[in-house]
Amino acid sequence: MKRNKLVFAGIAAFFAIFILSSFIAKPQDAKKEKKAWDIPEKYQTMKNPYADDASIVKYGKMNYMKHCRACHGNEGKGDGPKARNLEAFPGDFSSEEFQKESDGTIYYQSIIGRDEMPNFESKIPEEEDRWAVVMYLRSLKAK
Repeated sequence: MKRNKLVFAGIAAFFAIFILSSFIAKPQDAKKEKKAWDIPEKYQTMKNPYADDASIVKYGKMNYMKHCRACHGNEGKGDGPKARNLEAFPGDFSSEEFQKESDGTIYYQSIIGRDEMPNFESKIPEEEDRWAVVMYLRSLKAK
């Protein structure tokens, strides 16, 4: 009888660990690899009309903190509190790879979005505010 209780307890513990482990977030390394973005030509060649206006970076930061920080983190490293619930790593804005992208490409990725990256056209309706986000993301270069 005592042996049966131990076997039952062992099986119950195994299932409890199995069930609990399914709720634990995956480490960023184990997440799906990001698929390449299909950026329309219009956005690849789009020029930032505010590229020379560094004063709008502070507005970009305000919008970033409101709309982006939860997934992308305070410093844009993809480590926000909601990132662990995403299937794919949200990316690191300070990376050389990201910073090499054109402003129009960053605009498309940040405002139009795709898959887990939501569309922000209605949440950030003003064009100047959208470009301000792009400018802020540019300011997150690796130091």
